[in-house]
This record gives sequence, structure tokens and C-alpha cells, in this order.
Amino acid sequence: MSPAVDALRRAIAAYGERPALQCGAHTLSYAGVDEAVAQRSAELAGLGAARVALSLDNGIDWVLWELALLFGGRICVPVPGFFSPAQQRHVIDSAGIDTWIGPLPAWLADAGFGERQAGIFQRRPPAALAVPRGTVKITYTSGTTGQPKGVCLDGEAQLAVARSLSGLAQACGVQRHLCVLPLATLLENIAGVYAPLLAGACVVLAPLAEIGIHGASGLDPARLLGSLTATCPHSLILLPQLLQVLVGAAERGSALPDSLRFIAVGGGRVAPQLLRRAEALGLPVFEGYGLSECASVVCLNTPQGRRIGSVGLPLPHVRLRLGEDGEILVRGARMLGYLGEAPGAGECQAGGESQASGGWQATGDLGHFEDGFLVVHGRKKHQFITAFGRNVNPEWVEAELAQQPAIAQAWVHGEALAQNVAVLVPRSADCTDAELEAAVRAANAALPDYARAHRWLRAAAPFGAANGLATANGRLRRDALLQHYRAAIAALLSVPADEVRA
Repeated sequence: MSPAVDALRRAIAAYGERPALQCGAHTLSYAGVDEAVAQRSAELAGLGAARVALSLDNGIDWVLWELALLFGGRICVPVPGFFSPAQQRHVIDSAGIDTWIGPLPAWLADAGFGERQAGIFQRRPPAALAVPRGTVKITYTSGTTGQPKGVCLDGEAQLAVARSLSGLAQACGVQRHLCVLPLATLLENIAGVYAPLLAGACVVLAPLAEIGIHGASGLDPARLLGSLTATCPHSLILLPQLLQVLVGAAERGSALPDSLRFIAVGGGRVAPQLLRRAEALGLPVFEGYGLSECASVVCLNTPQGRRIGSVGLPLPHVRLRLGEDGEILVRGARMLGYLGEAPGAGECQAGGESQASGGWQATGDLGHFEDGFLVVHGRKKHQFITAFGRNVNPEWVEAELAQQPAIAQAWVHGEALAQNVAVLVPRSADCTDAELEAAVRAANAALPDYARAHRWLRAAAPFGAANGLATANGRLRRDALLQHYRAAIAALLSVPADEVRA
């Protein structure tokens, strides 16, 4: 057991009878967690489990099994429920899973798993890709391609992030954290479980459907607001679209609990105007930034250091610098490597440093610093250059558009074009073209001319995994969108279709 993992185990044991995990009427103390994790660790040892898929809904069981895997040095592979069956099967096969914890889906019937005990299924260990030494978690990023990519992490990296976040949470007086995102999401796993447990706080859990979360993008706002009222949490982690719903509900008069002390938002670009709307409502919202390759959170705004428009200051364990092209490079907690790839993938050598001596992790994101605060522009590979030679990061423009009440999703394209075109998904079916036009004008008012959505189209359907226009967790598939809307964009601009290119 690594020193960082042992420190978490000892912290759990030391907090004794404090409430640690709460799900509905069931509360488990830290002493109870310590005992239950030891029991599950013994079960895993008896089963000879090595690479374990964790496929449970949010709840106390998920946390206990995950801690048992961590403390036992076994490889945990969280299986996101929002992945498609094909993506989940890819996870199982590529990670060489020998043990499955959770209900076994029908589509895995031919994979050779047999039930060993209630809710635990095993198969003869398959031929598996080698993993870097020290790997205790393989977290899969959905990316923008069809197959998710496995990021191999050790306990030290994950808990370095958790320690930094734990200190910030304690400074804000956070004693109750409500997990809104799936625990299979690395961000909620580390910031919503490890960090509160290190701080001796209570982690409040509920099945996702009870909170109002369905799949990758389904949301029942009334259930979410009801969960907040019922649990009175001090902290939450939200994606930008969840924050949009929360702010919109508050602006319409819905009461939010006054217990909230820290609402972290990340996972995508957040429009500054949305943050200002939250600030006007008195909501303690703080934007952050991270990536799986760096074991989640890298930067975060806090009450002690906040700048709207930035993703905050680097966490205490992190060092940042910019490459010659403005790419953000990170040193500190970082992955051991990608599953199935040579060690050092994604590493940017700096000053002769190797991965083993703590080299720099290339993020693929562009940014700049303002008085130490990091401002992220967007993905390097997504940047386009207009016909007038101006560089535009479309995520910036899309975030401004999507924070307008009338617009649910936006995709912006302008490579080598004289005018940028936005394809818009309205927030409701009865939204009129006039309302969309007004929303575009409002968003454009906050943008320089070269980045504005000069023309727009109404999308034929929402962008989602079912039509191949977005990933399972909502990231746009830009190549697919271009292929789908190329002819429509050409017609709108009255140019040949071959002039609309990537």
C-alpha cells in the first residue's frame, strides 16, 4: 500500500463515530466504513480478484467496494452507466476484466462471467494488456472518438489531488458533500469521495434517478432541486449544463438551500455571463479545470482567490507552464500511461526530464495566465482559422451561445470561411426562430467580431450518442457534425460544398 493510500486508510480509522456516508435514512460512521471495507477486502482476496469492473449506481456500496479495491492494491475499472453497451464492452475487453461487481447486463451473457456470490461475477482471467506498475485504477475518457481510452492511475496521484481539495474544502467549512455526478466519473470519485473522507466530512449519496440524472444528458430539474432541499449539502460538483439549470430555476423563483458553501463547476467551458448570473443570486459557484491524465482537478477558483473568466489558480500540488504554442503543460499528479500504449504517451519533455522524474503532461488545451490565474481557450485540435486569418476556439463561442436560455446546444464552424456558422439546438421544441435570433445577438454582444456566430442554422435534432453527433457524455463530435451539416452550411453561405472543410 502506498503512503498516500495508507494515509487515507488511517484517516478513515481515526474519525471513529463521525458520520461518513449517508444514503437516505442509512448513515454509516467512519468506524463502520473501516469495518465494512476490511470485510470486502477479504472477500476480494478470497475470490482472487485482480481487475475489477465496478458497475453500481451511486450509493454506499459503490464507495465501500472502491475503497476495498484501493486498499487492496487491486485494479478498479469504473464502468460509466452513460457509456453505450458497445463502449462498455470495449472497457471490459480492453481492461481484461476478471471480476464484475454489480448487476450483469444481458449483453455480457456471452463474456463467460458466472455468479460467484450475490452481485459478483467472475470469469477465467482473459489475456490482458499490460498496465504500468502501480496502477490501481483505469478510468476511461469518452473523448471524441467512438472507443473510450483507458487512463492508468496510481493511488499517489489520485490522493495528491484529493489532499489539495480537502484543504480547500476545510477552509470553506464543508462538512456535507452531495454527489450529483456519477461516482464512475473520476471528478466525483476523487473530489466528491476521497477529498471529503480525508477531511472527515460526510458524503451524501443517492441513486442518480432520485437526484434527477438520467444517462449522459437527461435531467429532471424538479428532482434535482428536491434533492438539494432534502439533503442541505454544503458542496456540490456540477457540469456547466447542470449549473445552467440551477441558475435558471433560481432566477424563476425556486428556493435553493442556504446551506450551500461551495459549488464547483467544471467538465467544460463555462460562460462568464453564467457565472455572473450565479453571483448575482448569491450562489457560491467556483469554476475549475482538470483532466483524467492529471488525476482530475488541476486548477480551481476559491473564495480566497477568484477571477471570473479563469479556471482559477493551480492546486497546491501542481505546477503549470505554457508551451511555445500556448499549450497548457502540467507537472504534479499525472497518469502512469494509457492502457495499451508505450509509457510516456502524452508527455512533453521539458529540460531533459523523463516521466519517471516527473516530466510535464501535455494537456492538448490552449490558454494563458492573468496574474497567476489560468484562462483556458479550448482544445488545440479544435481551433479553426477564419478566411481573415483569425484563430478561433469554437468552445468559447459555443459556451456563450449555450448559456442563453433559448439554446440547449451549439456547434460553431468557421475554418477558412468568411463568416462563422452556428448550428443550434433550441431548448424547447416551441422555440421560434425569432427567439433563437435574439439569443444569438445577445451572445455575440460579448464576443469580438471575428469570433461571433455570423450566421446560424436550426439543428434537425439534438446532438447525442444515438445520432453520432456527440459522445455519450455530451462532447461534440466535430467531424461528424461537419459531415452532417456541410451541405446546409454551404447552402446558407452560397458557397460550393467543398469550401466547407475541416
